[in-house]
Amino acid sequence: MSGHPGPYHFDPHPFAWAVLVAVAVAVVAGHRWLAGRSVQPISWPRRQVIAFAGGWAVAAVALTWPVGDLAAHWSLTALVTQRVLLVLAATPLVLLGLPYDVLERLTRPAIIDTVLTWLRRPLIAIITVTTLLVGSMAAPFVAAQSRSVWARGLFDLVVLTAGVVLWVPVLGRIPGIFRLRPVVRFGYLMVQAVVPAFLSFVFILSGHAIYATFLRSHQAIGLRPLNDQQVAGFVSKLSMLVVLITVGGVVLSRATATKDELGADEPLVWADVERQFQRAERRKVARRVPTGEPADRSTHRLDRSGGHGSIDSLGGYEPPGDSAPPAT
Repeated sequence: MSGHPGPYHFDPHPFAWAVLVAVAVAVVAGHRWLAGRSVQPISWPRRQVIAFAGGWAVAAVALTWPVGDLAAHWSLTALVTQRVLLVLAATPLVLLGLPYDVLERLTRPAIIDTVLTWLRRPLIAIITVTTLLVGSMAAPFVAAQSRSVWARGLFDLVVLTAGVVLWVPVLGRIPGIFRLRPVVRFGYLMVQAVVPAFLSFVFILSGHAIYATFLRSHQAIGLRPLNDQQVAGFVSKLSMLVVLITVGGVVLSRATATKDELGADEPLVWADVERQFQRAERRKVARRVPTGEPADRSTHRLDRSGGHGSIDSLGGYEPPGDSAPPAT
């Protein structure tokens, strides 16, 4: 504790800035490299560039001075605010803004594709997000991130992972992993707004300060530790409710009032079809099926612009038949 001269003493955060800059450079360089090697390069539209830059900027605010310092050593409200920024702002903006070719390449390995497909299930996603967010707030872990920059980086990664798991079923940008139906998405977001934030009730209703790390909160934000903890509970609960229910309402308002309201008419991109071919080939290898058999075919229209759509009535992927498409 004595190693921290004051709550607003400037800290350059070289480790955090190094990671942030490395990520930005890797994404830009990766996109240019993939575009240069592709016969039909996928563009990086301006709106996606702006979204990526916005997510990067939010992450920079959350992880560096002064928010990062206050969250690490001084205030539970600052820690909760940091995590809210990472989960509800930085992660979805980066997912929406990543170049599609980079996103396709990052998620191509079989293990990553398998894990993301499994985590895309609403119940699994809810359990995973709750476990990561609530578990990372255990008192020993909060104390560890206060003492060690490496532990802090590890738990920041855990929080960002929770954000990815939360938003993957909603945004539908990852090749071969399609968005849930609008009604299901709304219900999923409602549950995610309540369940992972149940710890906020503990913060609000507890009669004593839970974290020894933040016993000096009055020096930083003018609140006693117990008041700081109660404010943190309200920040956590209200931010999750407002953001996720608002997104769910937007999803419902954009749903079409037809039997296909679940998004079955939205276009696929070629990467979606390629991903299904890759999965089919992996299944054939696992089952030792001859590779000369015809691959699965999709009759959905294709679009290389980055749009996504659902396949089956539940918003997931339903393998098509192996028969050839009808002759025209």
